[in-house]
Amino acid sequence: MTAADFRRIALSLEGAEEGSHMGAADFRAGGRIFATLASEDQGYGNLMLTPEQQADFVRELPDVFLPVRGGWERMGATHIRLAKATEDVLAGALRTAWKLRVEEKTRRRAERSVQAGGTEFSHARPARADQDGCRLSLWRQVRKRPKGGRG
Repeated sequence: MTAADFRRIALSLEGAEEGSHMGAADFRAGGRIFATLASEDQGYGNLMLTPEQQADFVRELPDVFLPVRGGWERMGATHIRLAKATEDVLAGALRTAWKLRVEEKTRRRAERSVQAGGTEFSHARPARADQDGCRLSLWRQVRKRPKGGRG
């Protein structure tokens, strides 16, 4: 596999976008980096995994995966040796990193909604019924309040 293959597969994932981080191509899902080509000149792609996922990948295919040295290693940053990876392995690894970021965004959104407790706005805009049983979003009900505050 090559850096071009890495880019093609990463961008094929739903909602994935290419950006730049410290002068290197990165790939984001939900605004969060899931992979980079920061080590492209060394023949590596980089994946942002959990430490547990990293350990599993390295244990299963030590010729293909290795931890990124330094503090990044402890956070799950993992090199994939592009020349030794098959398309299936690369696609699976990228999908794993992408899915982690997508699930993280969903989890954070749910946490914000729970923290709001129905008294603050949340991105989820929870629905509730009005007096006639019609479902209105919390946002719409707040907008209908008179300027004086309570309503």
